[in-house]
Amino acid sequence: GLIVGSFLNVCIYRLPRDESIAWPGSRCTSCGRALSWYENVPVVSWAVLRGRCRTCGSAISIQYPIVEVVTGALFLGGYHAFGPTLLLPVRLLFACAMVVLFAIDLEHQILPNEITLPGIVIGFVASVFLPLGWESSLKGLLVGGLFPFLVAEAYARLRGREGMGMGDFKMLAMVGAFLGWPMVWLTLILSCVLGIVIGGGALVLSRRGLATRIPFGTFIAVAALICAYAQEPVLRFYDQALRAYHTWAGLAS
Repeated sequence: GLIVGSFLNVCIYRLPRDESIAWPGSRCTSCGRALSWYENVPVVSWAVLRGRCRTCGSAISIQYPIVEVVTGALFLGGYHAFGPTLLLPVRLLFACAMVVLFAIDLEHQILPNEITLPGIVIGFVASVFLPLGWESSLKGLLVGGLFPFLVAEAYARLRGREGMGMGDFKMLAMVGAFLGWPMVWLTLILSCVLGIVIGGGALVLSRRGLATRIPFGTFIAVAALICAYAQEPVLRFYDQALRAYHTWAGLAS
């Protein structure tokens, strides 16, 4: 997981810049010097170098070890959650995509098609061989992509400005293809809650206008990982919340 996280850092840096993720090898982003193998050891190299390039002394973002540690934790958590089953590699691939999309959207506010479009296809094809089934995957794909698009289109026509970007729809369609229905619906609900609480709170604290665009893909990624790794607890919580709401609604009426 740590090693894969190191590769994800390459994707996070190069994809928004339309650079190849295969060539050239890892280099310092400041002076361009090719890195030696011992400078590419996940987490350890960053710590030994104290977050600085050995040649030019430029700072190396702490994002690099964070991504590596998070990816390693997701691999470990995935093994404990799914065990040595066919579902494990599919969920780990999905988790890696979410890490990359989270980081890129947070910094650049874009969700690369190189991740979302192949992800939709891979998620749907994989569902054929998993208990999820292709029907749930197809339904999740359509709900994840079309429902938010229709809501955003209505919002844009009423308010005269864009509420969500096309990348968000593609990302949600990818989530639906991998997780199926109803998990994509729960992902959308949870991401909206996170966006309102965390994103809205950050805008208020920074004194920016509420019309400021927030990187919604980052919240989708977090919500999707929660739903992917804790599907049963999330479903139970949602069911209990619905029961509580209906009880409250019945008392109120």
